[in-house]
Amino acid sequence: MTQTTSRIFDDFARLMNDAAGVATGVRREAETVMRAQAERILRELDVVTREEFETVKELAAAAREENERLAARIAALEAKEQKLEATIDPPDSLG
Repeated sequence: MTQTTSRIFDDFARLMNDAAGVATGVRREAETVMRAQAERILRELDVVTREEFETVKELAAAAREENERLAARIAALEAKEQKLEATIDPPDSLG
């Protein structure tokens, strides 16, 4: 009886092990199918890749810095222009 019980448990353990392997295979297949469908949907929606997004983000940051630099330069030039205009054309002090 002990040998029969042991064999039944061995067979059951083997069956569970095989079932776990099948379940793992099914899970992997489902993940592959879902990933493929998600990629297809994203392609159809024309969504940018992370790499493209990061590139544009860097370009925008560089453009923002350049814009700030140019704005400061314009402000300095305008101040200089006003100073020169005041020197060239002083206000009438006689009234």
